[in-house]
Amino acid sequence: MSEAASSSSSAKPASGSAPAPNAEEIERLLSREATAFQREIEVDRILKAFKLNPYEILDIHETATPEEIKKKYRHLSLFIHPDKTSHPRAPEAFDLLKKAESEVSDKAKREELDAVINQARVILLRTHNLPPNTPDDDPRVKSLVPPWRQQFLAKAKEMLIDEEVRRRKAVKMNLANEGLEARKKEEEVNAKKRKAEEEARWEGRFGSCIVPGRPSNDICTSETREQRVGNWRTFATNSKKKKKTKVTLLG
Repeated sequence: MSEAASSSSSAKPASGSAPAPNAEEIERLLSREATAFQREIEVDRILKAFKLNPYEILDIHETATPEEIKKKYRHLSLFIHPDKTSHPRAPEAFDLLKKAESEVSDKAKREELDAVINQARVILLRTHNLPPNTPDDDPRVKSLVPPWRQQFLAKAKEMLIDEEVRRRKAVKMNLANEGLEARKKEEEVNAKKRKAEEEARWEGRFGSCIVPGRPSNDICTSETREQRVGNWRTFATNSKKKKKTKVTLLG
């Protein structure tokens, strides 16, 4: 009797210990861990995506409508939000995602982007001797090796890089031109400043021509003219004296 009681008491869980999780709780825990892992994978995918191609960052086709783009962005932004994943670079991926959505939502920027991408598509189709309007689901496109999508993304990347290089050169040239224009304006200002300083020194050298009780313009006009003529005559006379040399007779 005592042995049975002791065995039954030992089979009971110790007081204060947590109950074993059931199958539903285990499934929920595994699902949570899987979701967290998927979030980290998505963060890594965005970080590795080609930064000049917003479609690649958003993981969406180039023909997507504005509504599809917004829907995709909302889903990804919530999925990889820094508050929902412990990935250390989640904020960086979130910023890249936001920038990509902003670029394809801007009509002008998207038109420029699509022009480069469409050009890459046409060039790639021509290299395979296919018409430029050949759709992606064409059997000839599907049979390409490496796969068409892989070749297309590589060609688009190449052309987007070339376009970015041209854009940066243009910006650099514009900045250089702006700097040259700024230097010209600075030289003009300095020239005017030097001229004003010379005029001020001239006035300081020959004195003021303003006399109380008389119109300053009349006095300045006549007296300044007389002063300048006198100074010039003095300068000319001294120059002539310096030019005269004493001839020494030999013998």
